[in-house]
Amino acid sequence: MPAANDKQLQELLAHPSVWRGRSRAAIPTVSTGFAALDAGLPGGGWPRHGLVEILTPGPAPGMGLGELYLLLPALAALSRLSPARWCTWVSPPNEPYAPALEAHGVALDRMLLVRTHLPLWAHEQALKSGAASLALAWLPRASPRAVRRLQLAAEQGRALGVLYRSQRFAGEASPAMLRLLLEPRVRDGRQGARVSLIKSRGGAREPIDLEWAPGVDSAA
Repeated sequence: MPAANDKQLQELLAHPSVWRGRSRAAIPTVSTGFAALDAGLPGGGWPRHGLVEILTPGPAPGMGLGELYLLLPALAALSRLSPARWCTWVSPPNEPYAPALEAHGVALDRMLLVRTHLPLWAHEQALKSGAASLALAWLPRASPRAVRRLQLAAEQGRALGVLYRSQRFAGEASPAMLRLLLEPRVRDGRQGARVSLIKSRGGAREPIDLEWAPGVDSAA
């Protein structure tokens, strides 16, 4: 009987939603493609299953601050798995530039662009469908209850969900697994960004500075 109880306890502790002090149960991840960011994130990369909020300056999320480039390595890796699932884009503010995506290793035949007047519904359906490994969405607004639905949908569909939102929502509580603030940064004439983890279970406390490769702006 004690052995059976120990097994049940280990299974419980292995669940990604379980907290253990400052540590957390191991979760499957995919590399961000940036060594400094991998080192600062719990598990060493983006969670394979769960919702990530990326907050950017300005009244509405866009595609001009590097927020797309932040996900390009993961897009490339997940779109080239065998078998590969879909990577969906829900209501991006600008049209993705296919040649630049391809140049960064993204498999275009695994990309699915969704234009809809119901972006929240579309994002939730993509996440929980089981047909997508990664689903990106740009939402001007979303209630904590709606974000909770997206987090649950990502867990159900075993997908990485990414929600781009404005920095003005940083003070709101969020059920997302991971929240980060992305701010543009220029150093020695080179474009980059500063990433601050504002919700993370065991992640870095200090901001993480990243540098974009030349020509990244053409991806959006």
